[in-house]
Amino acid sequence: MAGRGVGRALLGSGLLAVTLLGGAGGYGLGLATTGQQASAGTAAAPLAGASVSTTPSTTPSTPPRKLKQDNSDPLQADEIRYRTRVFYVTSVVRSQVSVRVPSNWEMTLLDPPKDMKFNEPERRRAVRIQGGFKITRPPEDSMKARIAQFKALAADKMVTVLTHEVDPATKNATLTYNYADPENNTLKLGMIRWVADDEGLCMLEIAVTGLPQDKSALADILDHASESATRSDEPLN
Repeated sequence: MAGRGVGRALLGSGLLAVTLLGGAGGYGLGLATTGQQASAGTAAAPLAGASVSTTPSTTPSTPPRKLKQDNSDPLQADEIRYRTRVFYVTSVVRSQVSVRVPSNWEMTLLDPPKDMKFNEPERRRAVRIQGGFKITRPPEDSMKARIAQFKALAADKMVTVLTHEVDPATKNATLTYNYADPENNTLKLGMIRWVADDEGLCMLEIAVTGLPQDKSALADILDHASESATRSDEPLN
């Protein structure tokens, strides 16, 4: 069994403008999955397996668009009720994952089946959990690979990294960013945490998305998920 309780991540304050390819099929930009290697495998790769480059993309882009503002009431952390959900995700191995998430959010296995997604009823917020990859590298390396991936893509995707930090106690890495939701052209907030196992290697990628005004509640959801998460693997054959 790979898993342990982990503490609240310490978020840094370095500001970095980066870009990310828009999501599709209900993922949303903040939940767009990439190749398995880009998340927690042995080599980072943007999207369909190309090599990571730290050189900014020369892909032609259009000027940033004006986003609509979603003034919905913020999600309140003290109003969220949690329950433990157990599920399987599959990539190079089959992972059984146990995690605490908001109790009334709908669970959907994505395609490919390496990610489980939980959508709130109003579908403004979501949690995505990825497993099934080989546990081979520290969470910090996975976070650096994602930032390099962002930097390599076109500048019109309007993603801005707000904080990126590694918790020295747990070795968890957390990335916080804003992005333009391609489905409704509104500003969204995303947080990704790469959760370390007892050996300090990345065992799960957990992402939450919502509105900018949901920041405190999204952090609470991310903490509940990462602090409760466990993973056990079995071979595919």
